[in-house]
Amino acid sequence: MSAQNRSRRRLGALVITSSLVVPGAAVIAAAPALAASSTVVITEVYGGGGNSGAPYTNDFVELTNNSSSPVDLTGWSIQYASAAGTSWTNKIALTGSIAPGGVYLAQGASGGTNGQPLPAPDATGTVNMSATAGKVALVTSTTSLTCTTACATADGVVDFVGYGGANDSETSPAPGTSNTTSATRKDPTKDADNNGTEFAAANPSPKTLTSTPPDPDPIDAKIHDVQGAAHRSPLTGKLVGNVTGVVTAKSGNGFWFQDPQPDDNPATSEGVFVFTSSAPTVAVGDAVTVKGTVAEFRPGGSGGTTNLTTTEITNPTVTVTGTAPVPAATIVGPGGRVPPSTVIDDDSTGDVETTGTFEPATDGLDFWESLEGMWLGINSPEVTGPTSSFRELSVVPAGSSVRTVRGGILLQKTDSNPERILLDDVLAPVPDAKTGDKLAAADGSPTVTGVLDYGFGNYKFQVTQTPTVIDGGVQREKTTASSALQVSVATFNVENLDPSDGPAKFDGLAQAVVKNLAAPDILGLEEVQDNDGAVNSGSTAADLTLNTLATAIVNAGGPKYAWRQIDPVNNAEGGEPGGNIRVAFMYRTDRPVKFVDRAGGGSTTATTITTDRFGRPHLSASPGRVDPANPAWAATRVPLAGEFTWLGQSLFVVVNHFSSKGGDDPLWGRFQPPVQSSAPKRHQQAQAVRDFVDQILAKDTGANVIVLGDLNDFDFSETADILIGSGKTSLISLPKTLPLPQRYSYVFEGNSQILDQILMSKNLQPASSYDIVHMNAEFPDQISDHDPQVVKVIPLPSWYR
Repeated sequence: MSAQNRSRRRLGALVITSSLVVPGAAVIAAAPALAASSTVVITEVYGGGGNSGAPYTNDFVELTNNSSSPVDLTGWSIQYASAAGTSWTNKIALTGSIAPGGVYLAQGASGGTNGQPLPAPDATGTVNMSATAGKVALVTSTTSLTCTTACATADGVVDFVGYGGANDSETSPAPGTSNTTSATRKDPTKDADNNGTEFAAANPSPKTLTSTPPDPDPIDAKIHDVQGAAHRSPLTGKLVGNVTGVVTAKSGNGFWFQDPQPDDNPATSEGVFVFTSSAPTVAVGDAVTVKGTVAEFRPGGSGGTTNLTTTEITNPTVTVTGTAPVPAATIVGPGGRVPPSTVIDDDSTGDVETTGTFEPATDGLDFWESLEGMWLGINSPEVTGPTSSFRELSVVPAGSSVRTVRGGILLQKTDSNPERILLDDVLAPVPDAKTGDKLAAADGSPTVTGVLDYGFGNYKFQVTQTPTVIDGGVQREKTTASSALQVSVATFNVENLDPSDGPAKFDGLAQAVVKNLAAPDILGLEEVQDNDGAVNSGSTAADLTLNTLATAIVNAGGPKYAWRQIDPVNNAEGGEPGGNIRVAFMYRTDRPVKFVDRAGGGSTTATTITTDRFGRPHLSASPGRVDPANPAWAATRVPLAGEFTWLGQSLFVVVNHFSSKGGDDPLWGRFQPPVQSSAPKRHQQAQAVRDFVDQILAKDTGANVIVLGDLNDFDFSETADILIGSGKTSLISLPKTLPLPQRYSYVFEGNSQILDQILMSKNLQPASSYDIVHMNAEFPDQISDHDPQVVKVIPLPSWYR
């Protein structure tokens, strides 16, 4: 990998695999070093294991035995030094034997989680190798080499490979490698002591002796032949030649080029990326002919192995034949290629690269794949989510739906919005923009152009010039204040709040509470951290965090708030290590809302439902935790229940922060339909809270109950359905009471969606009003990534039905 996200980020460790012995054959001892080994030779060296795009999780060195008898490797070692290094202390002790013609695999360390496991190793060790350049020696002892140069002829060295920019080698270094290529001996049966001519950069092939002729005849191909009508090229691993086109864009490690004479099949892309590993020497507008090996690059991020691959031409020979106009951009949207409107993929049963039918006209995943690498244009792109911290910006072409009231696009159960595409900043900066804005080209024309790429679980529109932002006029919302008879109850995820965030964060949240939320009477908070934040001190207290916020609210012109919470067990409830994230209550002290303090609550103590002499329900401990011993809350925030009164009427509030969607398959990933591995745990959590609410309503079906918080799940999810329940004691889901265009509190990768929810008992419905206050999620300058929401209710007497 080059400096642009393809460089080796560490020296890769090494391991060795299964020994092959011919039963009954004599085992010969190690032979002394030879000028050209006639016994065991190094056939392949790979140092990119586990890195971004790597096909295998680990580094490896492969050996073979070219003699006619088994060779005992016991007491031998593989030793490694960096490209310019002189230390040979990184080594692996070998054991076992290798049969004539057999393969012996040494597995190394991993630079990450990308790729698939190697075949079972014959030996393992801790040698770390570079993905691009280094030196590997096969030695007949475990004594570290002491040579600084000419190590190929040092005592005990059986074979030696210097690759990339190595300062020592047999005659000349083997070609440099990357995360996706290994140094592979072209003919594994021969050793002529010349790394430069005997090795090629090729696709890694552990435990498989691959003969690579010095000059294989390439397959003449067009770009659409290379891309094929599928997610993977039909020519993967093949050497292709005479691939012609015009350069449309270039990055720090390659370039895109496109055939100006397309075929008549819209399923085959006419553009492809050429991976040069370093800055390419071509210019946009160059007409080029390319020869190279077709490869599928699986980028890192979003779990790595769950990403789709992108088709590339690697190890290229590029010939500039002249200049030519860049092909006209293929328009996406009205007047051009219109993406599917609802379906990402509906015919795969697992890995889309091996299952399902390629249907660009109906499946969004296949639609964008059919344009991979091409020069595209979108007329007046409409922004559906704010520019992220990764400098990604979601847009849709005109005509996309269902749009929110403020210009976003709504995620629904049967519509994941395949129209969306993310602008990315690999080639040019992406501007700050908010939901509801539009974009134009830098010169003012309506068509924004770029090339289509893929990474981190999404197709990416790589613009080559920074677009101009056309303000859509969306402003931060403010809710109205509650009346004298209404108690206002809000939920607000304050995004890992702790004192180290500084005054600006606290002041911003205080302004939001006072100005945008109209100072609600009760405030359920999520993501409150302890007093020293990510410092893993063992302390879990959050009094400084909450007092700082309360003071900031007063300084912003708001009322005085008191707070209640329970410190969790240290590092037991997920979130940032050391932060001890938790939920909490704040409530106004100048209004008729009162918190009923009842001792007995603790981090591991469950609050239960008791009754007074009139049979009315109460919490045994207030504040109290809901079923903290339930396995559903392992590594997750335990809900907090509080008993309040308003003008003499009881009100029970439960604030929640369910498990995140981390670990779920991405919407635009390799596996379809995406597996939501986190969902079952949220279902268990919802059931635990539902059971608790049922205990209250069993004592009094007219009890006033509000369940709120960051549920990390949608209004149409099973999680929400479980919380709602059924029958006379079912809860009212307030998000479901809103029209679809208003039903969102969070924007993720341009999809407006509900994660935060408020539900309430039916007793409160006749006198309620509900508002999701859109002030964060649609803007790049957020004080939190969630929109707060508030309901205003009049708690009714328990006899009211």
